[in-house]
Amino acid sequence: MADDATLPPTRADTDLSALVAAVGADLVVTDPDVLASYAHDDAEWAPYGRPLALVRPETSEQVRAAVAWCAEHRVPVIARGAGTGLSGGANAVDGALMLSLERMTRVLEVSTVERWVRVQPGVVNDHLRAAVAEQGLWYPPDPASSPWSTIGGNIATNAGGMCCVKYGVTGDYVLELEIVTAAGELTRVGRRTAKGVAGYDLCSLIVGSEGTLAIVTEAVLRLRPLPAEPITVAGYFTSVVDAGNAVRAVAAAGLVPSTFELVDKHCLAAVDAWKHMGLSVEAEIVLIARTDVPGDGGLAEATGLVQCFEEAGATFVAQSSDPQESEALYAARRLAYPAVERLGPVLTEDVCVPMAKVPEMLSRIEEIAQRYDVTIANVAHVGDGNLHPLLIVPPNDEEAKAHAQAAFEEVITATLQMGGTVTGEHGVGLLKLPGLLRELSPTTLAMHHAVKAALDPHGILNPGKVIPVPDPS
Repeated sequence: MADDATLPPTRADTDLSALVAAVGADLVVTDPDVLASYAHDDAEWAPYGRPLALVRPETSEQVRAAVAWCAEHRVPVIARGAGTGLSGGANAVDGALMLSLERMTRVLEVSTVERWVRVQPGVVNDHLRAAVAEQGLWYPPDPASSPWSTIGGNIATNAGGMCCVKYGVTGDYVLELEIVTAAGELTRVGRRTAKGVAGYDLCSLIVGSEGTLAIVTEAVLRLRPLPAEPITVAGYFTSVVDAGNAVRAVAAAGLVPSTFELVDKHCLAAVDAWKHMGLSVEAEIVLIARTDVPGDGGLAEATGLVQCFEEAGATFVAQSSDPQESEALYAARRLAYPAVERLGPVLTEDVCVPMAKVPEMLSRIEEIAQRYDVTIANVAHVGDGNLHPLLIVPPNDEEAKAHAQAAFEEVITATLQMGGTVTGEHGVGLLKLPGLLRELSPTTLAMHHAVKAALDPHGILNPGKVIPVPDPS
């Protein structure tokens, strides 16, 4: 297989004239300060290199032309959206062309009959949701970064979010993709019909591949009718074990909240210090669940949630259908990560364990934090076992950083021991490559390498991400 290790080094003085001629001079940027701002995503500790140039296309044809130039000159090409990723998946390698899709922001078509929308990859998640809501429709995937992250990035990582406990992740809504291949060819995979099993499911293969197999230039996404106004149930707990037991009790009762989130006191305090929302509480852990079942069914589900929380040891439980109260709690959840970032460098985990293991996993995270003397703030999509421990260190403290890195690896070890996965929704990128090697068998890893070699024989698409470079022996 040809991979990023076999790519010839790209010279800083590589002739860009053919690229400029192909896409237009106004779309190509070489200013070092601008390039530096596009060289990495939000993964605090992931390494990155120095790009050769930046292209900001506005059309699929311009993307195709840029990738074709890269294929001809064996230049690595890395697609990126808003740069909100947390795994280093959009980080530059030396001499790469950064392909920012931020200007491809059009909602191209909405079918109210078939319930789908066709969009460009630079559309912001919340902007898409607002656009289709005007027609009584809803796009459920809602990562915490939905006010900023783009659909292309969501597809690249198969992003989840708070609604995925009931409604699924991004890949459950991708019907069809327009893509540019590693050879610089424009094609479509998937289909818009309700059914279709002709050929391999190449559309699902591209979803979650983090730009290593193709670059998405359009997406047709499934929509749902707008849900009913939710009822929110919040519970306060004095220990992570009690909160974890409440999560397990909800699952055992057969309840499926539309969202089910955990936020600890570290995160709430950080949000209050930043936004002065007055949400800090006398609790170690807050669980926030919603039901969007209409009518009496929703009231019954909310009552069941209250009972599960109380029986698991909640010190306080509140139920509300007031939209302002509900949104205040969810705003705190969405703001948790940027608020914690203000406290110091953050190493973000994204592990997922079976529901039955949530109490044990939360307890293990607490024990790891104490043993390494590292502050770990917890936010989580606990309804599906997707936990986001946030390891916080003081600025410029190399010893604390080393402790956090060791704790990070222990969290991964505990996750795998419990039958979990090293990434639930952020993607592998660079940060989770070592963990992926531990999760996948050699045979499965070889299958990944075979797919990469078939679709990107020269290894130019986002090299070094998602799968490790194969051992030549």
